Amino acid sequence: MAGRIRDEDIALVRERTSIAEVISDTVTLRSAGGGNLKGLCPFHDEKSPSFNVSPARNVWYCFGCGAGGDAIKFLMDADHLSFVESVERLAARAGIQLRYVENDQAAPRAARPQQGQRQRLVAAHAAAVEFYQAQLGTAGARPAREFLAQRGFDRAAAQRYACGFAPDAWDLLTKHLRQQGFTHDELVTAGLSRPSRSGTLIDRFRRRLMWPIRDITGDPIGFGARKLFDDDGPKYLNTPETPIYKKSHVLYGIDQAKREIAKQGKVVVVEGYTDVMACHLADVPTAVATCGTAFGADHISVLRRLLLDTDDVAGEIIFTFDGDAAGQKAALRAFDDDQRFVGRTFIAVSPDNMDPCDLRLAKGDLAVRDLVARREPLVDFALRHVINRYDLDTVDGRVEAMRRAAPIVAKIKDREKRPEYVRKLAGDLGMEIEPVQRAVLAAASGQPDGGAAAAPARAARPAPGADSPMSLVEREALKLALQEPVLAGPMFDAVEAAEYQHPVHVAVREAIAAAGGAAAATQGAVWVEAVRDACADLAAQALVGELAVEPLRIDGEPDPRYVSVTIARLQWGSVTGRIRDLKSKIQRINPVSNKDEYFALFGELLSLEQHARALREQAAGGL
Repeated sequence: MAGRIRDEDIALVRERTSIAEVISDTVTLRSAGGGNLKGLCPFHDEKSPSFNVSPARNVWYCFGCGAGGDAIKFLMDADHLSFVESVERLAARAGIQLRYVENDQAAPRAARPQQGQRQRLVAAHAAAVEFYQAQLGTAGARPAREFLAQRGFDRAAAQRYACGFAPDAWDLLTKHLRQQGFTHDELVTAGLSRPSRSGTLIDRFRRRLMWPIRDITGDPIGFGARKLFDDDGPKYLNTPETPIYKKSHVLYGIDQAKREIAKQGKVVVVEGYTDVMACHLADVPTAVATCGTAFGADHISVLRRLLLDTDDVAGEIIFTFDGDAAGQKAALRAFDDDQRFVGRTFIAVSPDNMDPCDLRLAKGDLAVRDLVARREPLVDFALRHVINRYDLDTVDGRVEAMRRAAPIVAKIKDREKRPEYVRKLAGDLGMEIEPVQRAVLAAASGQPDGGAAAAPARAARPAPGADSPMSLVEREALKLALQEPVLAGPMFDAVEAAEYQHPVHVAVREAIAAAGGAAAATQGAVWVEAVRDACADLAAQALVGELAVEPLRIDGEPDPRYVSVTIARLQWGSVTGRIRDLKSKIQRINPVSNKDEYFALFGELLSLEQHARALREQAAGGL
């Protein structure tokens, strides 16, 4: 992506940011001893504090939900910002001037907003919002006010969503914004004005009802405009693509819905601006809508971040579509995206084929809430839609319906549900289970498995339990590398990942090596984040955050002797394991027919036992 923030500037932001100050804006922190702070986690409900902050290392970790990171990650999770937005906000807070590295590829591509450009474009939109809102009260805006009133929205609703009116004039907004100091190029870049055929600058929107479109932080970045007069072209017009408005990433209403989406673990996806307003006013505060484009992968990424859509926390995604042919087609498209979500996907269709706005107007707020409450799994809707296209009274119709429906069942991501849906499909078709089961298995065999790739096989040594003495020693060594890399670095780096037995500990040790090794690191959030970024799986990433704040198993400050003892005990456990393996192998060898191999292994065993005795002496005193 063009305009990447320089790595050294990101590191500087991490170093100069006081994580305790940033988090204290959201969480009340108390002393947890050892220089650490604790409070109630903002990311899950809890009665006792498990959210820990380490100011010395500028990192945080919650022992309750497993979330953790640095100040950048906290803003991403707490305020639902992107990585770049979080860095920019912290840089502004710390008074750091960020530098951007442009992509040096020859192919032209859209440039990242320049420093200060985003603020100027947002400010222009904020001024336009005020202008359009003021115009809604004028005589010429009567059709816009009537439109809102006919759909059940009073003045308070219009003000809540900052609805406005683009007047019947060619350049009224343009002149207004130019008087406020915005330049010709800024207005064109923002998509608020456009050059006319004569070359003069004119307003992009005229004689339309206006909805400001805001990003997830609440900044206005574009507009949706509905026509009010028959001769005014398309029913809806939207702001064109700009440096700050990307329609594939934007969801209308997300700024007002984000807190409830995160809190309830649920989102309702509707089709229009008035549907969002109707849902919110009917006490369905999790509703959002796309802006002039189909629901797609980028929208899914935004919602997954809000929903904490993971294997452990699977939310609900509820689509509402009209019951007509277009709505059914949109619903089936949504089912194709189902695999991108971990959570469960549902559909809510009004019995009268009304959208939420019309339903609220006709039957009241309760009817809108009931619509969402009566949702059904999207897979059930998709199966019914396919089956209904065939005549199940004939053999050909049943067989063809089975062939078309089998791939849908095969795509169900929760494999434990597939056998139940096989039985359900067989019952709906009036067929025996066996042929339906064969059809589903055949459909599944023609698709990628969908599961995670198997990890490379390691040595067949059983992994120790998480609370075993060996695991505790491995954990302590990793904590030293993360919390005290300057002290522990040389001794820690000398012991490779092969000496660790717990698979997640192995992954963290490999990540430390990939990040350059502990000896080359400096203490703090930059080092911890470098290791976290180098982790190959989520479990290892979570463990890094945990180990970065977990107290060491020593009273007082660690010293070189403590590091030496810990590393010796780590190696001793690994060496004794190899000794056991070697003794077992020697017992299986015939010393007569395999004399050379026998004596070679026996010599290796003596050497390992001598090494083990030295390590045991070094580790004397324990942890």
